[in-house]
Amino acid sequence: MSVLLDGSHAQVRNRLDRSLFVAFVSVGLVGVAMIYSATRDPLLAAGDDPAFYLKRQLIFVSLGVVVMYLISRIDIRRLEIVTTPFYVASVLSLIAVRFFGSSALGAQRWFDLKLFQVQPSEFAVLALILSVATYCARRPEGLVMRDVGRMLCMAALPLILIFFQPDLGTVIIIVLVIAVMLVIAGVPPRLMVTLAVGGIVVVLLGVYLQILHKYQIGRFTAFINQSSSTNDPNLQALIYHVSNAKNAIGAGGITGSGFFHGLQTTLGYVPEQRTDFIFSAIGEQVGFVGSSIVLALLAFVSFRIFVASRDAKDRLGQLLCVGIFVFFSFSCFQNIGMTMGIMPVTGIPLPLISYGGSAAIVFFAAGGVVLSVTRRLGS
Repeated sequence: MSVLLDGSHAQVRNRLDRSLFVAFVSVGLVGVAMIYSATRDPLLAAGDDPAFYLKRQLIFVSLGVVVMYLISRIDIRRLEIVTTPFYVASVLSLIAVRFFGSSALGAQRWFDLKLFQVQPSEFAVLALILSVATYCARRPEGLVMRDVGRMLCMAALPLILIFFQPDLGTVIIIVLVIAVMLVIAGVPPRLMVTLAVGGIVVVLLGVYLQILHKYQIGRFTAFINQSSSTNDPNLQALIYHVSNAKNAIGAGGITGSGFFHGLQTTLGYVPEQRTDFIFSAIGEQVGFVGSSIVLALLAFVSFRIFVASRDAKDRLGQLLCVGIFVFFSFSCFQNIGMTMGIMPVTGIPLPLISYGGSAAIVFFAAGGVVLSVTRRLGS
């Protein structure tokens, strides 16, 4: 009888959530297709390899799937062993990128390794999720004020480093992720309200003391004044870009114009279309029907991550999935929202779909963590 029970437990522990795994891979492949459709004609016009970004993103997705599967095979309790080294490595890489990183569009966020670029801030989000979840899991008796202070200090160091890159979008994500994780971990509501008020005061001071960059404030100003005229050329450019993105989505209609046939996409009217504004290429080329399918895939992934957090049998698994759920879901909402003009432009990529190796690897690795939790729901 005991052998049968042991065998049953082993079977449950080794069960892979195939639907979530397939959904992750499917979204990644959708991203590869859409990146190709958004970049082929501009590359042809420039005399470059039309499949340049296609081949690179396919490599990123393939590597990400391998990473996701390998992490899914690791017991989440063993992930605690690598949490501290991962956190330290992420902080050191954020420091190093300030001195040795490459700059683009006024930001210094990447290590240029010639064949590809690495963005440490993407990995820092996952490192913080692992660190906070592990810290809370080691205190089953509950969190006291000192514990909250330590976790805030833990988050503050990478937050400050990322803020001065500057990368305000990732800072916002980290703040939301940590806040939700603290609530789930049992931090009293009164303390959370105090922290929220403190955060608002810090933001207002940042604006008053001009710590925030002018273009960062401009993005929020452009979001509020999308339909108004302005003499500021930077605001005009932001409003123009968002307007073109909305026009591209609207031009797709019900079924879309078809791959490689969207004028806004093929003529390059929308900036950063393979990265930040990839959803405009989706909306224009596959229309409402195709966009709804993509949104349904993203929603399914978010829902399965939420279910994993709800059904997790231990505090560590629950907090890991909660953090990843907020990370994934808010990134989707923010990216699609800024493309449609209902959220300010922050440069947050669309998970698994926007072009970029660092983001692809991080989101697939996060998927591997969730799959590791789901493998052991019955253990």
